[in-house]
Amino acid sequence: MERDQEVQTAETAQSSDGGDLHDRVIEALRHVNDPELGINVVDLGLIYDVAIEGDTVHVEYTLTTMGCPIGPMIEEQIRQVIDPIEGIENVDAEMTMSPPWTPDKMSEEAKAALGMF
Repeated sequence: MERDQEVQTAETAQSSDGGDLHDRVIEALRHVNDPELGINVVDLGLIYDVAIEGDTVHVEYTLTTMGCPIGPMIEEQIRQVIDPIEGIENVDAEMTMSPPWTPDKMSEEAKAALGMF
C-alpha cells in the first residue's frame, strides 16, 4: 500500500471532542525535520502510518537509509512533538525498514526543495 493511502486510512480517527486528532498529529510531525536535508519527515515520506487507539498514537516511520544514524533523534523528536497534544497520553514510535524508503515517497514540495523535478 502506498504511504499516502496508509496515512489516509488513519485520517478518520476523531478525538472525543470531535476535533480531528489525526490531523493534529500529522501537523505536529511536520515539525520534525531531517537534520541533513532540512525537510520535515512528513514531506520526505518517512511517516508510513499514524494510528490512534484511545489515548495512544502509534507512528510507524522509516529512515532514508538503513545505516542512517539519526533514527534515535528522529524518534525522540516524534515523541516530543506529539506528547503535548491534548487527548494523547502515550506515543508509540516504531521504526521499520520495510518497505524501504525511496524518493518517490516524497511530496512534490520536498522534491522541489531538493531540486528534483
